[in-house]
Amino acid sequence: MQKIKSLMARQGLKSPQESMADLSPVENLRIPSKEELRELREQPIDPQAEQEIIDSIEEVYFSNDSFDMVQHELEKLPPELNLQELEEYRDKLKRQQAAVSKKVADLILEKQPAYVKELERVTALQTNLQLAAVICTNARRQLSVAKEGFTEASLGLLANQRRRQLLTGLLKSLRTIKTLQRTDVRLSEMLEEEDYPGAIQLCLECQKAASTFKHYSCISELNSKLQDTLEQIEEQLDVALSKTCKHFDVSHYTKVQLAYTLLGKTQTAMDQLHMHFTQAIHNTVFQVVLGYVELCAGNADTKFQKMQYKDLCTHITPDSYIPCLTDLCKALWEVMLSYHHTMQWHEEHDKQETTPTPEDAAVAESDELAVDRSYVKKKLEHGLTRIWQDVQLKVKAYILGTDMSNFKYDDFIVVLDVISRLMQVGEEFCGSKSEVLQESIKRQSVNYFKNYHRARLEELRMFLENETWELCPVKSNFNIAQLHEFKFMGQCRSPSVSPSRQAASLSSSAQEELSLFQQYQREGNPFEMHMEHKEEETEDVLASNGYESDELEKSVYQDYDSDSDVPEELKQDYVDEQTGDAPLKSVPRETMRTKKKSDYNLNKTNAPILTNTTLNVIRLVGKYMQMMNILKPIAFDVIHCVSQLFDYYLYAVYTFFGRNDMPVPSPSLQAHGSREAGTARVVGPACLYESSGLGLISSRLRTTLNRIQESLIDMEAVGENAGVHGPAEDRKEKVPSPHLSQLVVLTNSGTLYGLAQRVVATESLVFLAEQFESLQSHLDTMMPAAKKPFLQQFYSQTVSTASELRKPIYWIVAAKAIDYEQMLLMMAGVKWDIREIMSQHNVYVDVLLKEFEQFNKRLGEVSRHVRIPLPVSNVLWEHCIRLANRTLVEGYANVKKCSNEGRALMQLDFQQFLMKLEKLTDLRPIPDKEFVETYIKAYYLTENDMEQFIKNHREYSMKQLANLVNVCLGSHINKKARQKLLAAIDDIDRPKR
Repeated sequence: MQKIKSLMARQGLKSPQESMADLSPVENLRIPSKEELRELREQPIDPQAEQEIIDSIEEVYFSNDSFDMVQHELEKLPPELNLQELEEYRDKLKRQQAAVSKKVADLILEKQPAYVKELERVTALQTNLQLAAVICTNARRQLSVAKEGFTEASLGLLANQRRRQLLTGLLKSLRTIKTLQRTDVRLSEMLEEEDYPGAIQLCLECQKAASTFKHYSCISELNSKLQDTLEQIEEQLDVALSKTCKHFDVSHYTKVQLAYTLLGKTQTAMDQLHMHFTQAIHNTVFQVVLGYVELCAGNADTKFQKMQYKDLCTHITPDSYIPCLTDLCKALWEVMLSYHHTMQWHEEHDKQETTPTPEDAAVAESDELAVDRSYVKKKLEHGLTRIWQDVQLKVKAYILGTDMSNFKYDDFIVVLDVISRLMQVGEEFCGSKSEVLQESIKRQSVNYFKNYHRARLEELRMFLENETWELCPVKSNFNIAQLHEFKFMGQCRSPSVSPSRQAASLSSSAQEELSLFQQYQREGNPFEMHMEHKEEETEDVLASNGYESDELEKSVYQDYDSDSDVPEELKQDYVDEQTGDAPLKSVPRETMRTKKKSDYNLNKTNAPILTNTTLNVIRLVGKYMQMMNILKPIAFDVIHCVSQLFDYYLYAVYTFFGRNDMPVPSPSLQAHGSREAGTARVVGPACLYESSGLGLISSRLRTTLNRIQESLIDMEAVGENAGVHGPAEDRKEKVPSPHLSQLVVLTNSGTLYGLAQRVVATESLVFLAEQFESLQSHLDTMMPAAKKPFLQQFYSQTVSTASELRKPIYWIVAAKAIDYEQMLLMMAGVKWDIREIMSQHNVYVDVLLKEFEQFNKRLGEVSRHVRIPLPVSNVLWEHCIRLANRTLVEGYANVKKCSNEGRALMQLDFQQFLMKLEKLTDLRPIPDKEFVETYIKAYYLTENDMEQFIKNHREYSMKQLANLVNVCLGSHINKKARQKLLAAIDDIDRPKR
């Protein structure tokens, strides 16, 4: 019991009596005695009144434990005390105290059983605590015994074992740290060996190991060192990545990409790669151009290194322009080839990664790897256009940095070829149409071509004015494809190419089917091939002396001598089949014996007739077409200039040889020239020939000549006030009219008034037109669709009219070669009103035939110098015969009196003329034969028939028809009938006036 009290004392517990004694003054109420309690219980008290008394107690009595009620009551006393009031107040306080005491007593009595019960529990708890204390004492004693006997020895062993294990781990960690500190040497060796993946793998493993031992103070320094090493590896890796931009190596690039994959920076690597390609393009072109600029500048102290690339390009000299451009393209090709190889590597790498394997089936591809692959693919595809754009801008700056307007043609063509090959590379590289390059080269080409064409037209005028129109000896198998300028069209199609060269060209064409990146994937460069094949082939188109061999020359003359042995039937059949203006075909030697008398190409083989000027024009056309083939955007401008070359040549030939009022070549020849030119103008039959509706110049040819004169010929250049009239810009596009060389004599009757020169000029124009015809399909493919009508119009209205110049040019020769005036005078001296039929023809027929024989002889002499093709001889004979026949009609129309016997004599004369003429020429039918026969037969018509004849035959002149009326019917009809017929003639002639 004493222990429980002591326990209660340690815990601050008190007995109920002590607890009551410790109450504060407020709570320290006197406990009523039993007698008082009994009195209180016995007193009858109303509970409600008791509660009212308690409620009347001031609140302050319940507020605080430290409340001093005595002090409170004393402070409430008034200054002047009243005994009665004090006693009343005291009684009130007593009542209140009594009510409270009674209430407390009631509460104590009410809780008494619970108090007793709790006191019993406290007593039981005290007993239990004493028992627990005994148990603890016994346990402590036993633990002390165990500690001394077992724990200290056994646990000491365990502690030592644990310490040993910790020291072993520490030793292992120290060895690992020592190894980590030595890895920098191995990393340096691996970087020198360019084993970037191994170095990164080792560095990452070291970093992982270092993070394990980060609790050691020495490791923090090692970790920072490893981080620096890793950054150094990344820098070297970036340098290694930049090397692939110029010289791609598969194993090298594989190592670099694997290293970036280990770093987890695949996307960063791709960004860096594109930056390096851009930098490589800039550095490459700058170094190439800088090298040439410094080389050309010599010792000039110019700070080219600090110049911008665009400014540097302006210092390239014309001599070094092409080599620098070629080297520039070669260097850019290497960069683009490296990018192409890079794309191929990634495509093959992606295929290998996406190929399913047992390992892949177990481990699904991570999303991050798929994202990286998609990013790389898009970046590479986008980089194609970006890199090609950079290449175009660099080359554009180079192209526009130099004025190429004064370049030689061959040099400019080389530039165009190189740029064309570069654009082909661009199209295969990224499918680009190279608009930037096309625009820049178009600007240079338009500028160059405008100046070049102007110079070539002036050069052509100089050639034409110095041209003596001598035959340029070329081989019989001459073809424009044999010229250097037309090699680009594919020489392998020409029959003159050897089989070995054909095989070589076929193999090259098969190679062309491969892309440039496939052809030069391993080695070589497309721009090197361009330069190597530039001077491989030579031309062989000129004959040594105009003949292919002396034997052929001899056999030709033998054929000419033996032509009389050919039966007339064979010659007649050949004439009938080949009559007309068809172009002459090449005739085999074995068929030469069947040639006609009028074919004067007997001293030459069928080599084309052309001059040096013609050959020059053909070469110019080839050069223009080369430029057009490379530069499609200026195709129309080039074709327009090509048409001007042909126009000017055609206009010159017409001006020199086709005008009736030809200018006299030189003062020394004026006397002869005026007579001959006058003859061409005043000959009666010649004037009738033009006035009869059979004009020499067709309306199409006349329109073409007028167009050329208006659009191309500067007519004011020869005038005194050339600088006064016309806009200067318009005149700049025109060329002065050419003048015939003074060395060309067209007034000598012995040479048939320059027939050889006329033939060479005219037939060279026809040959030129034939070459243009053969090029039409090629030009049509180059021409823009919107401009094709121009090309069609050029061919239909200009090229096709070349052969029509034969008529006006050869008509001048025909008009002068035979003296038609003498024949008219001789016919005027003939007496036609004879009374008997004559059996002998008149002398003028023999004189006329002698003129034709002389003409035939002169043709033969001319043909010994220049081959006269069959169409030319046919035109000449046709003109001469027509003029002769119309002169006959004119002579008959001059007759004042004529009898029926005189009409018969006219028929006899004409038949004799025809019979002898047919032996001189093979031309069938004889031109204007019906024109003469119909006029002679009209002398026998009656009055009614004559009126119908006048209406139906308007080919005769008014004078000729009037002569029929006056001479034939004059003695048979009255004056009124004659006036009626003459009026009908006048009505017919009136619309012509």
